Amino acid sequence: MKRVLASWIGFTDIRASKGSEKDGLGPIGQAIKAMDFGEVCLVSDLPAVETDRYVNWLRTLTTTTIVLYAEKLTGPTQFSEIYEVATRAITNIRSRHGKDITLSFHLSPGTPAMAAVWIILAKTRFPARLIESSIQEGVKTVSFPFDISAEFIPDLLRHEDNRLEQLAEGLPPEAPEFAHLVHRSAVMKRLILKARHVAPHAVPVLIEGETGTGKELLARAIHQASWRQENPFVPVNCGAIPGELIESELFGFERGAFTGADRQRKGYFEAADGGTLFLDEIGELPLSAQVKLLRSIQEKEVTRIGSTKALSFDTRIIAATHRNLLQEIAEGRFREDLFYRIAVAVLKIPPLRDRAGDVGLIMDFLLNRIYAENERHTGNTRKKLSSGAKNLMLQYDWPGNVRELQNTLMRAALWSGGETIGIEDIREAIISMPRSGEEALLNLNLKDGVKLPELVDKLARHYLKRALDEAHGNKTNAAKLVGLPSYQTFSNWMKKYNLV
Repeated sequence: MKRVLASWIGFTDIRASKGSEKDGLGPIGQAIKAMDFGEVCLVSDLPAVETDRYVNWLRTLTTTTIVLYAEKLTGPTQFSEIYEVATRAITNIRSRHGKDITLSFHLSPGTPAMAAVWIILAKTRFPARLIESSIQEGVKTVSFPFDISAEFIPDLLRHEDNRLEQLAEGLPPEAPEFAHLVHRSAVMKRLILKARHVAPHAVPVLIEGETGTGKELLARAIHQASWRQENPFVPVNCGAIPGELIESELFGFERGAFTGADRQRKGYFEAADGGTLFLDEIGELPLSAQVKLLRSIQEKEVTRIGSTKALSFDTRIIAATHRNLLQEIAEGRFREDLFYRIAVAVLKIPPLRDRAGDVGLIMDFLLNRIYAENERHTGNTRKKLSSGAKNLMLQYDWPGNVRELQNTLMRAALWSGGETIGIEDIREAIISMPRSGEEALLNLNLKDGVKLPELVDKLARHYLKRALDEAHGNKTNAAKLVGLPSYQTFSNWMKKYNLV
């Protein structure tokens, strides 16, 4: 298991690199001499000249790989910024190495605010060993006789967002329709403010998000916040309709239109007249159905099977998908004209793993709801999560998002014997699904033959192109996204894999 050290670069380290005798090797230099690390990841908000000089000096002390994360803070005590930067760095480390690593956070370099954030992360999202060093006492592990769980993250880690204030302008202060979308993260606040802005308008909405993120919940909230709230909200799971029945389900049919049509039936478009039609998983519709759907949306009329009379409707369309529709268009599985018809307002729900601060809040909400539902039937007492259980749930990435979180809590509440749901109850309740990503890549059958150069080439090309795209062509930022030390190194990798 690879041992990785993460640390800010502090002024003591800089002085040590310049030959200060009283500072010796500095905290980081001491640590890498005293302990064996497979990688040292340094975070710095110091000037680039100082940072580069220090890293070059440190490389003369060790052959260990050094990865630099150059960041810019508005101040060395800005908790919210420090927290975001540190989280981004550790997330990158784990994405590069997977979970088969042992993390250590160095508390000595940097400001007290930086040390505080390392402690919070080590005791919540990213379990890690905490170390400190000094010339007098050398390098030692720091232990804390208590657990810090998610609810103890101080409010000062949360900051005002000018963009949120701008988005909120012109909106009423209360939005009860969105109350069930439990959140405190800035990314969800921005999403909900956008949804509140679009709700009163008649424009089509496309909601993107992974399975279990709450796409239908958001769609219902938009409907309830619109002037259509007194009219029907009709949800349709496009992926659950057999291909041969799609047309009759969406548009309806007349009696005798086909074998078994013993009565007239309205389709979903007619049923949602005056209200909202929610087309969930629209990306699952076959191309033949997409053509007919596009025409109906364009003309605002449908023709039942077995009829020649077109019926007009006034229905707002909210569509949702877990797929990347632009990729589906590029691969010929989704019509571009239909995409632009439904994607007037696009709302992307972030996965739970990207909603910093929301998991603990959602856990409390779901536990209260589970208690309220069960109390009516069983009279069970209210249960609470232990600190260790909360921390375990905070560290888990929840690939099934809120739906998986809810089901896990339900199982744990059912199985726990006492009033407290412990860490073992949560471990037993989490159902780990097989992944098609890293786990599959690392468990190929060698008997079938593994072409390692091809795998490495494919992986490198994929992430280099993604990083450059997400960094909008900025190679310095792209290098950070894939853990490369500089834009020059990134350029060399691009050349190596024929991407330039």
